[in-house]
Amino acid sequence: MNGASREALAAARERLDALTDSTPVDAAQLADELAAVTALLDREAGLRRVLTDPAQPAEAKAELVHRLIGGQVSGPTADLVAGLARSRWSQSRDLVDTLEELADIADLTAAEKSGTLDDVEDELFRFGRIVASDPALRAALTDRSASTAAKAELVHRLLGGRAKPVTERLVTRLVTAPRGRSLEAGLESLSKLAAERRDRLVATVTSAVPLSETQKRRLGDALAKLYGRRMHLNLDVDPEVIGGIRVQVGDEVINGSLADRLDDAARRMAS
Repeated sequence: MNGASREALAAARERLDALTDSTPVDAAQLADELAAVTALLDREAGLRRVLTDPAQPAEAKAELVHRLIGGQVSGPTADLVAGLARSRWSQSRDLVDTLEELADIADLTAAEKSGTLDDVEDELFRFGRIVASDPALRAALTDRSASTAAKAELVHRLLGGRAKPVTERLVTRLVTAPRGRSLEAGLESLSKLAAERRDRLVATVTSAVPLSETQKRRLGDALAKLYGRRMHLNLDVDPEVIGGIRVQVGDEVINGSLADRLDDAARRMAS
């Protein structure tokens, strides 16, 4: 997003955080309702254009939102969407993208409040690895000819009872309403949002053998010191990984001897 849309997104995220931090609002319900509004505006291009038309008075657009959805969603959801309608947008699609992101954040907030956010992060990562290793499964989850109900049922068979309810909800929404995103891009976006809930970076660690708890703790501490941010480790095992370990943080990849690379990085930072 650029310009006005970026500012509107930042303001919307602040309003959502304030709402979920200081009130007894049901974050999971909020997520479901925001997702429903996302689907509505994704279908109704004309309504989307009206709500993002800079020539229309902000309050008139907010009132329209309350008339349309006020009786179908909770007050906090209607107020959040009305606030979005008051904002200025660079493109009408940015409004829908923001609603989608707010729905995901609300679900992750629900996980954070229940103490399961770490589990959700790990489950999203593991699900991505399963999909990446099974082309037939990926094809079934992304089949455009398959019905929404069939895809939702497939996700439930895969995750129901095996993953946290938040994880299943997030993956189900992604699979049934990808909105132009690839499955991989959607899962990566969800992982990043989950990490942001605790102001952490995500490091994908691939090692030749499983790391011990002590090794994971030391690695997390070393990476946190190097990057200046708390670090969440997504762990994977690949016997053929070069040098015994591979670490990727964003676009940066550390291959080979991790200790040597971290020592070198520390020396460069100190010089």
